[in-house]
Amino acid sequence: MAVIAKKIKIMKITKAIYWTEPFELTRPYTIAYERIDSVENIFVCLQTEDGSIGVGVAAPDAEVTGESVQDCRQALESGLESLVMGADIRHLRNILRNAENSMPTQPAARAAIDIALHDLWARHLGLPLVDLLGRCHRSLPTSITIGIKSVAESLEEADEYKGRGFKILKIKIGQSVEQDVECLSQIRQHTGRDMILRVDANQGYSREEYKYFIDQTDSLNLEFIEQPLPARDLDSMRRLPESMRKMTVADESLLDARDALECLQPPFAFGIFNIKLMKCGGIAAGLQIAELANLAGIDLMWGCMDESRVGIAAALHAALASPATRYLDLDGSLDLARDLVEGGFVLKDGELSVTDQPGLGVKWIADCRFQIAD
Repeated sequence: MAVIAKKIKIMKITKAIYWTEPFELTRPYTIAYERIDSVENIFVCLQTEDGSIGVGVAAPDAEVTGESVQDCRQALESGLESLVMGADIRHLRNILRNAENSMPTQPAARAAIDIALHDLWARHLGLPLVDLLGRCHRSLPTSITIGIKSVAESLEEADEYKGRGFKILKIKIGQSVEQDVECLSQIRQHTGRDMILRVDANQGYSREEYKYFIDQTDSLNLEFIEQPLPARDLDSMRRLPESMRKMTVADESLLDARDALECLQPPFAFGIFNIKLMKCGGIAAGLQIAELANLAGIDLMWGCMDESRVGIAAALHAALASPATRYLDLDGSLDLARDLVEGGFVLKDGELSVTDQPGLGVKWIADCRFQIAD
């Protein structure tokens, strides 16, 4: 019997570039340890020999991961071309393994490369990325964030978001436990019980303050509390009652899969994990954490930094491909004064879904100055 060998087309990367893009925020905000009114994203674009283009983005956060924008740029300057030029995108895993070895302390830089590679891979195969990863969910609601501000400003913002169809608010707290309790009480009274409330303390509490906060807000029906204690203080988290730990989300305590394993040492320090691609190094690394969480019975939330729709779409594709996903906090592109792309996801009445376009489903805005083919 004759064996007919099908020739598989090699898809080598022939061009790789990166650049920094500053973005003003339409609504500056305050969290427990800083005020944010603008951000810098670093875009990565990869092109294969047939002209296909994949795009990724980095949104480094020095306060969380120790990686500054400068660190991210330097990693891409020294490592991007050597990692990807001439590589076949079908060898995606090998490329990502090499990136982790060469950029061990720059997770956002790795995320930008990872996202661009996944975009290229799925575009090459003509499918939305989520379908290649293994879709588990069609859509999920996302929260939208209210920063630390006065009660009056918080109530005004809550009304605006309710009018835009959002059903979940995430309120930043952590500067004063007494003020936090008062503000949340008034928001709950104002919004009624139909609005879901989540809070994020960004490491702002001590263990005793957190216990006081839980006691004082018991009647407010908060969905969960994100990162109340300092990131490395897992011992204090483990000494809290199980009922408190189960409704507490790991954010700054959970950077990568190694942290996930540490958090999963008994007794579990948290009941929910917040995966952010910029903390862990991209889609592949995020799904590694997601698999550990799924095996351990930990619920997942997928979060973000202030980042382009490129990064939000990437996180959403990964989130919808994980069976442990229960929550989304993917509002990071909504307050950018501008973006370089459109598409990538559909937001309707606070619910997020991906498009049916191949890859991430993003496309360059017509007047974008960027041209990779130049």
